[in-house]
Amino acid sequence: MSKNILIIAAHPDDEVLGCGATMARHTHHGDNVGVVFVSDGVGARNSDFENNLKKRKESALKALKILGADCLSFLDFPDNRLDTIPFLDIVQPLEDIINAFNPSIVYTHHYGDLNIDHAIVHRAIMTACRPLPHTPIEEIYSYEVVSSTEWGLQGAYFQPNRFVDVSDFFSKKIEAIQAYHEEMRLFPHSRSIEHIDALAVHRGATVGLKKAEAFFLVRAIHGR
Repeated sequence: MSKNILIIAAHPDDEVLGCGATMARHTHHGDNVGVVFVSDGVGARNSDFENNLKKRKESALKALKILGADCLSFLDFPDNRLDTIPFLDIVQPLEDIINAFNPSIVYTHHYGDLNIDHAIVHRAIMTACRPLPHTPIEEIYSYEVVSSTEWGLQGAYFQPNRFVDVSDFFSKKIEAIQAYHEEMRLFPHSRSIEHIDALAVHRGATVGLKKAEAFFLVRAIHGR
């Protein structure tokens, strides 16, 4: 039986970096994967804003097509300025999307990420996904985003406790990442293809797999 899987990303490219291969695995097995982008991802770069915004959205849609996922919304909040937005203004549209999409599983950022938008999105999702009666949400996971999660707040390190075998789907992640080639960096930067590949190998090898994406289980409700 197919499930609705919701991915909440602070910026276009976070979804692929954090769980692109897992998204491809979900869609391969018949699940409906919907993605929400909270901020525009380019607002902090003031030169040629409109053109850069158009390119970023085109890249996002191309990446999602590769992974078999759908874009539910670009909320278009300003990049790296979510701390200037009233928190309720972020939570309410997310609540509306969740109510309309009825996800069983939600993936989003880790609370300890260095990037301020990531941390606020995590808190907003935990608020929007409050475990009220009759909620459809069964599981919430945090993913890791290179060049943010590993640089996170001291004492709030990402400690994964769920590993997804993506050995057969990792090539889709790399293909989708290529849609965001302008956001990538050369090795040995952590936001490089080589490091992303090495991380998947490392996460997999720690649990006896060739390649894996790792997650932190935030909450699971079973047996409803």
